[in-house]
Amino acid sequence: MENSRIIILIVLYFFAGIRIVNQFERRVVFTFGKYAGILQPWFRFIWPIIQTSLKVDIREKAVDVPSQEAMTKDNVSCMINAVIYYKIKEERVDRSVLNVRYLDYAMTQFAQTTMRNIVGQFELDELLAKREEASNKIKEIVDEKSNSWWVDVLSVELKDINIPDDLKRMIGKQAEAEREKRAKIITSEWELASSENLKNAAEMLAKAPGALHLRTLQSINDISSDQSNTTVWMIPIEIMQAIQGIKDSLDRK
Repeated sequence: MENSRIIILIVLYFFAGIRIVNQFERRVVFTFGKYAGILQPWFRFIWPIIQTSLKVDIREKAVDVPSQEAMTKDNVSCMINAVIYYKIKEERVDRSVLNVRYLDYAMTQFAQTTMRNIVGQFELDELLAKREEASNKIKEIVDEKSNSWWVDVLSVELKDINIPDDLKRMIGKQAEAEREKRAKIITSEWELASSENLKNAAEMLAKAPGALHLRTLQSINDISSDQSNTTVWMIPIEIMQAIQGIKDSLDRK
């Protein structure tokens, strides 16, 4: 009876040390609290009580950086949040356990500080237009810091940049004024091109004898083809000049 109990205890002890390591994880093993190695994926065994292990996920992670207030270079307050994509390097997963406590929290806190500093280097217009450039600067700094943890920062993305409502209205008015300015410039360019064409046409008509009369006849033909009640009387300019001359002579008498 006693022997069977011993056998049961041995079996239980053996089963207590069985570990199944998945393909997407590694296990860092400690023997009497001292680092002893890394368990690769498959069916593994550790000595209970004597050894302990910590699971490390080597898949790509996405960690949210909470929204926080930051001040731009031109003293505009805005709320910014971001997301960090990173992955623990397989070669030394033990460093993410031995060199830092709560890796996700450490990455988030450092990214928050870095994000405030980088935002302070941009004016609001630059930050809105060069969001990718700001993200790359944050990534470089965070990646450099996390090298000692053997973490590869894949990307940092600024998700939302929220500014006060009154400033949004001002930006909207500025954009509207800019569009109106472009519309007026386009209209003036069109009018300039039209006037140039009219000028060239007038010069050509003046140089060709009879061209003006032909153009007049063409205009009459265009008007006559329109189904309307409009009646157009064409009077030669010479008649008007003769009438004006008679009127001037009568006034002198």
